[in-house]
Amino acid sequence: MSGLALLGLSVLLGLGAGAPLCLSRQLRMQGDYVLGGLFPLGAAEDTGLGPRTQPNTTLCTRFSSLGLLWALAMKMAVEEINRGSALLPGLRLGHDIFDTCSEPVVAMKPSLVFMAEAGSCDIAAYCDYSRYQPRVLAVVGPDSTELALITGKLFGFFLMPQVSYGASADQLSNRKAFPSFFRTVPSDRVQVTAVVELLHALQWNWVAAVGSDDEYGRQGLSLFSSLANARGICIAHEGLVPAAGAHGLQLGAVQGLLHQVNQSRVQVVVLFSSARAARALFSFSIRFGLAPKVWVASEAWLTSAQVLSLPGLAQVGTVLGFLQRGAPMPDFPSYVQARLALAADPAFCASLDAGQPDLEGHMAGPRCPQCDRILLEDVSAGLLHHRAFAAYAAVYSVAQALHNTLLCDALGCPPRAPVQPWQLLENMYNMSFRVRGLPLRFDANGNVDTGYDLKLWVWRDPEPELRTVGGFDGRLQLQLPQMRWHTPGNVRPVSQCSRQCQEGQVRRVKGFHSCCYDCMDCKAGSYQRSPDDLFCTPCAQDQWSPDRSLHCFPRRPRCLAWGEPTVVLLLALLGLALGLVLAALGLFVRHRDSPLVQASGGPRACFGLACLGLVCLSVLLLPGWPSPAGCLAQQPLLHLPLTGCLSTLFLQAAEIFVEAELPPSWADRLRGHLQGPRAWLAVLLAVLVEAALCTWYLAAFPPEVAMDWQVLPTEVLVRCRVHSWVGFGLVHAAPGVLASLCFLGTFLVHRQPGRYDGARSLAFAMLAYFITWVSFVPLFTNVHVAYQPAVQMGTSLLCVLGILATFHLPKCYLLLRQPAGNPPEFFLGGGPGSASGLGGSRGGAHDPATSPQCTQT
Repeated sequence: MSGLALLGLSVLLGLGAGAPLCLSRQLRMQGDYVLGGLFPLGAAEDTGLGPRTQPNTTLCTRFSSLGLLWALAMKMAVEEINRGSALLPGLRLGHDIFDTCSEPVVAMKPSLVFMAEAGSCDIAAYCDYSRYQPRVLAVVGPDSTELALITGKLFGFFLMPQVSYGASADQLSNRKAFPSFFRTVPSDRVQVTAVVELLHALQWNWVAAVGSDDEYGRQGLSLFSSLANARGICIAHEGLVPAAGAHGLQLGAVQGLLHQVNQSRVQVVVLFSSARAARALFSFSIRFGLAPKVWVASEAWLTSAQVLSLPGLAQVGTVLGFLQRGAPMPDFPSYVQARLALAADPAFCASLDAGQPDLEGHMAGPRCPQCDRILLEDVSAGLLHHRAFAAYAAVYSVAQALHNTLLCDALGCPPRAPVQPWQLLENMYNMSFRVRGLPLRFDANGNVDTGYDLKLWVWRDPEPELRTVGGFDGRLQLQLPQMRWHTPGNVRPVSQCSRQCQEGQVRRVKGFHSCCYDCMDCKAGSYQRSPDDLFCTPCAQDQWSPDRSLHCFPRRPRCLAWGEPTVVLLLALLGLALGLVLAALGLFVRHRDSPLVQASGGPRACFGLACLGLVCLSVLLLPGWPSPAGCLAQQPLLHLPLTGCLSTLFLQAAEIFVEAELPPSWADRLRGHLQGPRAWLAVLLAVLVEAALCTWYLAAFPPEVAMDWQVLPTEVLVRCRVHSWVGFGLVHAAPGVLASLCFLGTFLVHRQPGRYDGARSLAFAMLAYFITWVSFVPLFTNVHVAYQPAVQMGTSLLCVLGILATFHLPKCYLLLRQPAGNPPEFFLGGGPGSASGLGGSRGGAHDPATSPQCTQT
């Protein structure tokens, strides 16, 4: 309202300040169809509704400017419709407005008046009310949930359309319980959803929730609690504000709640309350010095003059809340001014008395006696933040339904029998209508969705200015630069139980609230999928992740590659071993008729060297990309030639043992079995036994190419998997048995003076075999799986080098350095007086010419 209009109103009211007004008599107007109105024209603090012993009339003496403005908005809408020709041409609407005093016991009497039969003061009792014509066609109001829950049941029984301009509880959307209830304000579910989205957008997840101790507050808190929990918002403290006049125990509970909020880290309080309870709570907070907070207001008290006029309100902190959108009504203040001016006109008041005697007022009591004694300041504050559009739109919704029912057009409404309320109700379901250019529609539950504006209190003495800083129409919009906070430096308050976790961290909840937690890092192999995760999500088997990762990466395959430094060194060792084997083999073949080669086994020694060469070549199956055939061939190609080599050494050890330890008669008999074709049969038998073991191992526990996802952090290891370590050990059994027998046979032999000591070289060769393969077991089991092929490769090559270094290379040295200084008697025996061709002479005389040479050698 402009300052000029208020000044004119002040002057006008000042002229008649000494005389009572007739404003209350303007709350009734006759018409072809009458609309009932329920408005809180009086406040409930002074009603004296204590213990009642008689059902007598209750008078409400305290004036409510907001209720009067709502009532005048209804009256303004009725007069506009009557003046126009678009909705109900040729018809006249009337209205009958009563005071509810915001009390159910007061609202019941005018509700019964509305339901009285037309032309009577009684409510008739019938079996069928389909032809029942009540006094009014529809009811506009009441404003509060608590009243609507009661009147809605009464009007629903008669299927009387009821359009509320303020009752927003979600419970009223229940069509079975309230079949005739409609409203021109959104459901509380929409408002609470907007509040929850606001808290989530501003990262306030640790809040207190307070409501008024009535249906509106309790239902609102319950709805807020369920929606807030679904969005991860925790309610640290929750309580109800008792009604005025509550006893000390309830006030003490409120004081305790505020003390908890004051002492905790809660910086945001959601107050879902009636205006009267909000004023009581703020009065209590100001008196006891509650620290400034952010107050998120419900629509019921955000613009209430009761709250805005409270002294010291600026110290409570920041106040913001959602206010229903509506079409602008710039002419409403001037209309209020005109109504008040007419109320001060004696001639106009006299015409009201003569034209329409107020019979209903005698039944229900005075409509609003306090309205006849108001002053300018009683309504000017309410006009600054009036919410008249909802009441104004409620009248237009009923008029549109009546228009549709009567089938009116631009020429008029066809004559028909009077419309009954239930007939009007049929046309209100899912009805669309326009109010001042704003399209509205009742959904299946009787609600409209007009959207909300986010309002912020910006202090301009003596009362705050409401600044729009956002909106909600199913999606939240915020204008953060326009917001002003109570904190130093205008820093947005933080209301969280725990700090925000960083990327790659999840919350480990402590206590009962999910908002109080410790931040835990996601370990390697897991990741944080979303910021609200409580647990790290494991990566898939073919993926990996580092610590504190937000996503996983694909694993790359890996095997013991040819180019790795370890493999390169082993290949160099392979080249050395294979070169020595080939060199020794070539030297033995060249000197195959020498006594030294004959003493070493002759052709069998060459066969043994060839087998060692095959052992060297078999290690080439271990590095590189595994294949099914390669996995099957690894162990047989290693152990078959190794068995062949050890079998030749075993035969030589047996010859030495027989000659040195057995009587000559036994030695001569056994020597023939250890030489010639029979010796080769022994070699073949050993190889066949090993071949049988390898065949059983491959048939029972075949190695296969496997992808090991666990052993490497960022790669997948492709290797030959051994299914049975017992079978793997049995494959080593035949070479191990041969080596053991060979070692025992040579270790027990006594050295013969003047003879070449072949037993010691065999014993050291077997020690080299045992040292390498016994060391292989702990190394193979403890080394990383990726390097187990390298361990087996190195062990095989060291075994070859050990046998070469202890048995074959010394003979090669003798063949190269002293080929003529090694007579047959020294290696083969068989000299004069010798008892055998291979052994040394037993009791025979030594040749003086050769003995010094042998001794020298």
